[in-house]
Amino acid sequence: MQKITPCLWFDDQAEEAALFYTAIFNDSRIVDIGRYGEAGREIHSKPPGSVMFVVFELQGQRFSALNGGPQFQFSEAISLQVHCETQEEVDYYWGKLSAGGAEGQCGWLKDKYGLSWQVVPTPAIKLLEDKDPEKSARVMAALLRMGKIDIAALQKAHDA
Repeated sequence: MQKITPCLWFDDQAEEAALFYTAIFNDSRIVDIGRYGEAGREIHSKPPGSVMFVVFELQGQRFSALNGGPQFQFSEAISLQVHCETQEEVDYYWGKLSAGGAEGQCGWLKDKYGLSWQVVPTPAIKLLEDKDPEKSARVMAALLRMGKIDIAALQKAHDA
């Protein structure tokens, strides 16, 4: 069992979100679902039998999703990074995760639950880390104009 497990707070969409995420990522699964008893009604205004938490894994990384109520919302202060090797992977994850959500800048997006994600192509990181400061500056300038990251466009800026 992993030592640290991120816990995502939802109003009442924990199970729906866990199913959404596990459908996107390969080698993912729902591990457990816990339900509220009578105390759920008193503490969180949740009916007995409704989903309290969902434990799920995305490619071996375990998460908890809690239906805790509407008092807390996600913010960009925390995001989940998806590392991609190819443009096809970037396109896939960007399209799936941003569906019903909002596209941001520099590979950032919010999914339909408000959770922030960064779809990060590893080739882009390598271009940004180039030892030539002019090349890496051109890559950064191009990156700052992008929503979904375009690896070929970054390579072109790097090589210009």
